[in-house]
Amino acid sequence: MNKITKAVFPVAGLGTRFLPVTKSSAKEMLPIVDKPLIQYAVEEAIGAGITELIFITGRSKRAIEDYFDKAYELETELEMRGKTIMLEVLRSILPTHVSCIYIRQAEALGLGHAVLCAKPALNDAPFVVILADDLIDASPGVLAQMIKVYEQQQSSIVAVEQVAPHETGFYGIVDAKKISTGLLRVEAIVEKPDPAVAPSNIAVVGRYILTPTILACLEKVHPGKGGEIQLTDGIAALMQQEQVLAYQYQGRRYDCGSKLGYMQANVEYALRHPEIKNAFSSWLEARKA
Repeated sequence: MNKITKAVFPVAGLGTRFLPVTKSSAKEMLPIVDKPLIQYAVEEAIGAGITELIFITGRSKRAIEDYFDKAYELETELEMRGKTIMLEVLRSILPTHVSCIYIRQAEALGLGHAVLCAKPALNDAPFVVILADDLIDASPGVLAQMIKVYEQQQSSIVAVEQVAPHETGFYGIVDAKKISTGLLRVEAIVEKPDPAVAPSNIAVVGRYILTPTILACLEKVHPGKGGEIQLTDGIAALMQQEQVLAYQYQGRRYDCGSKLGYMQANVEYALRHPEIKNAFSSWLEARKA
């Protein structure tokens, strides 16, 4: 059995929907209460047994590298001040058994191109792809759920959920047939179809398990609009060679690539944050009065 140990995080996007804040700060570093989006994604990966994190970065994403680096001066200062709890929080951001690789994507040429940039670090092994702006609240995490399915099926898997029919133009959409509860076989996949021609309203969200065959498929994909190489097109080509499955995960997703989804996530996570949940809940109730 091919054990999955590598996760690819495409983080080179410009984050234009959050301008002006993303002019100088990576959108993946936007906080949900007191942790950045990228940390939630990394924690999900580590919780699923991932030990190698591959970040596909861009020229404005140095903050991500700094965040997962060791901060000697800050740790020394916290230790001198006796702030042991905060020191432990800082040191637990990245466990010692987990390693990071950073690969620069010179141009943002699509999600498929970002995945292809990871090829030198993948060593012909299966891997996962995580989009940090899809924050999914689930226990166990969605990747852990998917890896359990992979261990049984040994196939590429995309996470999916049903969306409103009028929203199909924002997602990759699959035509799929049910195999068992929560598991479907993908028969077709199309990128952002108009609702009038969409094959279904089953949308792909930001979690993928992919076999290494996808890389050869992506190398043959013709760039589309804007010169971008779409991961959806690579998966469509992969389906001609291998089975691809769709997994209807258990959990709640927040689209933190949108301002509304981002604010919803902040409210929900604040309502259960051990430090502020009571005061925040009281404040919300007072606003209703």
